[in-house]
Formats: sequence, structure tokens, C-alpha cells
Amino acid sequence: MEFRGFVKVKGAREHNLKNISLEIPRDALVVFTGISGSGKSSLAFGTLYAEAQRRYLESVSPYARRLFNQMAIPEVDEIEGLPPAVALQQQRGGTSTRSSVGSVTTLSNLLRMLYSRAGDYPEGQGIIYAESFSPNTPEGACPECHGLGKVYEITEKTMVPDDTLTIREKAIAAWPSAWQGQNQRDILTTMGISIDTPWKDLPKKDRDWILFTEEQPVVPVYSGYTHEEIQRFIKNKRQPDYMGTFTGARRYVRHTFANTQSALMKKRVSQYMLSSECPLCHGKRLRQESLSIKFAGYDIAEISRLALNRLAIIFEPYATGSAPALKKLEAKHPEKVVVAQRIAEDFLARVQVMLDLGLGYLTIERSTPTLSPGELQRLRLATQVRSNLFGVVYVLDEPSAGLHPADTEALLRALDKLKASGNSLFVVEHEIDVIRHADWIVDVGPAAGEKGGHILYSGLPDGLKNVEASLTRHYIYNDMPKPTSDSRIPTGWLKLEGVTRNNLSQLDAAFPLGVLTSVTGVSGSGKSTLVSQVLVELVADQLGLQVDISGDNEADPLEHDEVVTLGGQITAGMKNIKRMVVVDQKPIGRTPRSNLATYTGLFDHVRKLFAATPLAKSRKYDAGRFSFNVVKGRCPHCEGEGMVMVELLFLPSVYTPCPTCGGTRYNPKTLEIQYKDKNIAEVLSMTVDEAANFFDEDAAVSRALEVVREVGLGYLRLGQPATELSGGEAQRIKLATELQRAQHGQTLYVLDEPTTGLHPSDVERLMLQLNRLVDAGNTVILVEHDMHVIAESDWVIDIGPGAGEDGGKIVAAGVPTDIVKVKRSRTGPYLVKYI
Repeated sequence: MEFRGFVKVKGAREHNLKNISLEIPRDALVVFTGISGSGKSSLAFGTLYAEAQRRYLESVSPYARRLFNQMAIPEVDEIEGLPPAVALQQQRGGTSTRSSVGSVTTLSNLLRMLYSRAGDYPEGQGIIYAESFSPNTPEGACPECHGLGKVYEITEKTMVPDDTLTIREKAIAAWPSAWQGQNQRDILTTMGISIDTPWKDLPKKDRDWILFTEEQPVVPVYSGYTHEEIQRFIKNKRQPDYMGTFTGARRYVRHTFANTQSALMKKRVSQYMLSSECPLCHGKRLRQESLSIKFAGYDIAEISRLALNRLAIIFEPYATGSAPALKKLEAKHPEKVVVAQRIAEDFLARVQVMLDLGLGYLTIERSTPTLSPGELQRLRLATQVRSNLFGVVYVLDEPSAGLHPADTEALLRALDKLKASGNSLFVVEHEIDVIRHADWIVDVGPAAGEKGGHILYSGLPDGLKNVEASLTRHYIYNDMPKPTSDSRIPTGWLKLEGVTRNNLSQLDAAFPLGVLTSVTGVSGSGKSTLVSQVLVELVADQLGLQVDISGDNEADPLEHDEVVTLGGQITAGMKNIKRMVVVDQKPIGRTPRSNLATYTGLFDHVRKLFAATPLAKSRKYDAGRFSFNVVKGRCPHCEGEGMVMVELLFLPSVYTPCPTCGGTRYNPKTLEIQYKDKNIAEVLSMTVDEAANFFDEDAAVSRALEVVREVGLGYLRLGQPATELSGGEAQRIKLATELQRAQHGQTLYVLDEPTTGLHPSDVERLMLQLNRLVDAGNTVILVEHDMHVIAESDWVIDIGPGAGEDGGKIVAAGVPTDIVKVKRSRTGPYLVKYI
């Protein structure tokens, strides 16, 4: 094909890029490939997108610039011919539950306008403006529940779960633990309320006052004395330890919930608040006037709960002008007919793009924190397809993540539409079908981390065939060997019956034990519901474990609508399962203090080696001295963070290496201790591959490092902060941590899409590890879209046939060759090529 122009990059050195220069065509689909950690994202996002964003921001006022989450300025000599860019990155759902499918796609705005201008009003009611149809505005919110749909009650029973305990024994569970709680108990002693009488035996007026008072009396506190002794002290005017302010338990819960910045604290106090459906709006969150207006027979809350594919059917006759309701309107309000038809057309066109991307099972009110990263990215892509921008570069990060091959075809059609509108597409991708669809391939490598960062090839797809150093070419052009070994025979079956949750209804399922099973199906068919939620919940319950299956949900715990498992039980197979390990993609830590070395336990061994050196012994340094979380060893200025935040007026705050320790995190005395000529900070900045050579004499450290290398993470630095890791990397660190443990068999491993973000060569390494677990007598169950992995599984359970309402059934179950023969299976046709 003819290219209309090129983007020319000179001297890119961002992250691990080795001073590279290349040309990339505009108005084309350019795919960046290479193994995980090779430098693809550093080139696409860290260099090209960051530079496009920097140029745009240079053109806006310094005041407006503060509102942008600005990326760092990329290390590159020059980039020519770069158009403005829009990034569509993989990210978890927005943190607010008030962000929904409707707000991300602007469908909610259209609906509000439609109900306001063309809704069916009750006789005699005046016009209501669009904002009155939003529960997030004072005009629209139900006055009883303030637009939450629920009312909350804090009762004696919730705050005092065990009334046989005394206040000293922490009967008031809702009060803070530690010193704050002790402070409240001391205040009550001063006030003459017994903290050693069982709660139920205290006078009711005292109990009610302690729990529900809004008063905040300030009294003298004398810790550790009886009420009588305290009275004497007060009489004698003895100086108290301090003056304490009393806070009632309900007031504490409300205040903490409303004001805390900590998600953990919020979760802790929310357990004392009983929620029930709002009696006025019945959970619809809007005021009665707004709910009295209908369109197509539905109020706005009801229509927001319907799946998008159902909405398309409802809006079609309005968009084409054939709806009988329009004929009735014509007589009374001809202007409303024009409005209804115009908005319905726009609404339908937007919904159609979402249906094309396989998202027809979503509802408008579905909150974004409950969406997978792939779903969220496709939603934003749908919005861009409709926005009709021209001459823009779209930079996409693995848009096929979490997609069944049937959905990937729809994705490619959407990308082709964007390209046809005169835009450029730069896509970081591992999925072979997307790479084959490219107009131009940039292959980065040859390996990961320090061994990557070179451009192995940049050109038309066919030319990649001849590039010896490319690992990618094998998978695109050579058909990989088909699985030869026979499927393993199950040692038993784990049987679930009557599973009811989300779109699963009274489903029975049987998982073979002692083998590797892949659960497949299109996006939204119910795979994760069955495996990562119900199966995990039921097995955890039998094993007496506590698990959190809520997903990576940072949302407000009160606003979060709990999806609950309404039915399901295990009827057989538990006697063969002694433990369960869920290897998910949640972060291994939310702060830079958590990293690969600390999470895997590797850092404990390394610190002991430093503490055992002669100099450390002579100074009496223990292993704790070498932790950047402990006061004695860390840099006092940045407190072991390694970075300090610099506030810039009118510009985004920037993090810079700490000027005192130079980013090493430690104080000078600690850095004087060396193990094999390296100090602890130098060891933390090594990659796993480098450290494997450095620690080759120490068995414990070597073993831990080897396992991390085996899951394809040799390129990560030991001290790489958890906040810089992708979901796939976090998942593989968890897997490596698990692989280090002694294997006793009879463990159930559950992994949700472990191949996300992996190059096909890394997928092979991952399969080796998973097969090792099965060979040691364990059971592995994967939710998976990767056809190589599915073809190599011992057993496949295909859920579908479609998504949402059209899914939730087991379409096929058997060895991979059986699945191919099932006509209803959407997975079968794609699996054929791999068997």
C-alpha cells in the first residue's frame, strides 16, 4: 500500500531503548511487537505518545496544564511528522461507582435529553430539564437517599455484635482499636460509666448515650485508674495525663466514612452500616417527578438497566420514524417527534458501534469499576469511532486483551473504520491475528529489559520472515508444532450444582481434578463468574478460607452494588483438595515500597547475606538495617521512598530522585556495607537476570531468582516498585512466589487469563510452569482465550454461546478435539487450526 507520510524518530533512549532511530508510516495500522519487556511500550507510549502530548500541552496555558495528568518528557533527540495523539491504555475501571457505561460513552446525556424533550409526561406536569434525570445532581437526586438508591442505618446490633462483652473487652466493635479506642474507654471511666460490666447489663440510657450521642464532652483523663481514684484526683486538682474528647460510636462511624482517605478504613466502618433499598425511589435513585416521565413505556431508571442489544431493538423504530408512539405524538406535539427521532438516531448509531465491538450485553447503568480492562478499553474505542476525529494517532495498548477471537474480528473492523477516517493507529500487541492484520510491523527486541530496546525490524509484514533475531516471526509465519501428547486422565471430579450468579442460572458444572482445564467463551459469557467468583467462593468456604472476589474495586463500599451468588454448592470432589491458590491480576502492592524482591520473599535472604558480612557484624547491624522500610537503615529525608515530590506552581507535581540519597533509599552508613563489592541499593537496581549471576553461590537466592526467570520476568529490576508493574506482571510474580513453595499436591490453582500481555514465546514458558504444577499432583483451572493454551489443555469447558443474556450455558465440555465438533461452540472454529 501507498503511505502518505512518515513519522521519523531519531535517538530514542526512553527506558531500555538503545538510542534507536526509525520511520513509521502515518494513516496506517502499525503494530509494535516483541516479547514482554522488550521496549514496545517505551517506544509507543513512553516516546511517541508522550511527545505528542507534550507538544499539545505546550500550546495550552500553564493554568490549564495543571489539569492534565502529564507524562514525563521523553528522552529522544527528535521526532518529525508526529500528529496529535489519543492514548487508549489498559487500565482498571475508574475508581468512582458514579462513573458508568452511560457516562463514559455519553449515552446517559442523550437519554436525559430525550426524556426531558420528548418524554411522555403525565397530564399537567411542567417540563423537567435534563439535569433532573441524573441522580448525581441536587435537581435529580431522590430526597430520601440523596441519589444513592439505598438508605443506611447504624444500629446497636451492628456496632455491638456481642453484648456479653464489657467495654474493656471491646464490646463496641465500631470504635477504633488501638490508642483511640483506649482513649474513649478512659473517658468513660472518668465519667463514671463502668467499662467492666457486660454491655447488656448497663442501663439503657447509658448505652444509648455512648452509641448515639452527638455531644462531645471534654474531660480529664488519668490512664489506668478507677472512677473513685479519678474523682479523688479531680478533687485534689491533680494534673491529668491529658484532656480527652468523647465521640459517640455512631458519630465516629459516620465521620470516618465521610472523611477518611483510606479505602481500608472506609471498608472497616462500612460494616457497621446496614443498607436497605430506599423506600421512596425503590433503588432508582431519582426523585418521583423524574420517574413519572416515560419513553417507550419505561422510566429512565428502567431503560438504563436494559442490555444495549435490547435498547437497539427499542430505539430502531423511533430512529426510522416507524414507531406507533410517534404517530400519536405528531397530533399533539409535532416538535417532540423531530427531537425523538433525531436523538434516537444518534443513540442507535452509538450503540451500534458498541454492539460491533461485542459489548451488547452491557447496560447503561453498569459501573465502570466492575468492567474488565479490555471491556473499558473497547468502550473508549467505541466513543472514539463515533467522534469522527481526523488526522490523529491512536496509540492502543493490547486492545485484544481479554478478547475471544470472535470479538477480536469485531475489534479489527472498528480499527479499520478509524483508519478509513484518515487516522493513524499505533498498536502494542501480542495477538497473532492483530499482528497479521497490520500494514506495518515494528519488532522490538531481541530479548527483554537490558537485552531489548533494539529495533529488529520496521517495515511491511512480509519482510519480517527473514529477520533471524526475531522471536515473533516464528509465530506469524511458521505454523507452530501441534500438541502431540495425549490428554492426562482426571483423578476425580469437582462437581458444582445449581450455580446462580450474574448471567448463570441453575448451572451444573464439573471440573476434572489432577489436570489442566481451560474455561473458554466470548467476552461476557460468564467464564469469570463461574471460575474466579463462584468456584473460588465455594471452595474457599469448604476450606474455611477468607477470599475477596470483588475484583480490583476501589469504589466507595457503600455505593458498590454487591453482586451475590444466589445459589450453588459443591456436591463432590472436595476430599482431594487441601488448599487453593488464586493467582489474579490485582496489584502486589499499591505503593512504591512493595516490589518484586519484597513480595517474593527474596529480599529477606538478600538482607541476611548483607547482615552476615564482617563489617555489618562488627557494627552489630542486623537484617532489619537493610530494609528501606525501617528507620535505622533508610534515608531520613525521603524515608526510604527514593523519590521526593516537587510542587510546581501551575504545572503538574513531579517526582525526582531524593537529593540526599540520590534515589538509593538508604542512609550513607548502610551503603558502606558491601556484599561482593556491591551495596544493597546496587543489588536492588539489578535485573533478575543480572542478580542470578551475582548470587550464583547462594542456593536460596538462586532458586527464587530462577523461578522468576522461568515465568519470563528476568528483565524486571529487583527493586522495581509494584506501582510500575502491569496486571500480567503482577500475576506472574504471584505465580513465581507460589512455584518456590514445596509442592505437596492436592492444591487447586485458579488463574484468570494468565496469558494477558504475553508474547507467544512467553506463553510457552508459562505453560511449562503450569504443567509442572499439574505433574506434581495439583489441579490447574484457567479462564483463557489463547488458542495455543486451549489446544494444549487436558480438558476444555466452553461457555456461551454468546454474551450476557445469550450466555451462561455450558455449550461444550471435553478434550480439545471434542470441542471442535460442537456446532454451537463459538470457540471451536478458531481452535481447529491449533489441533
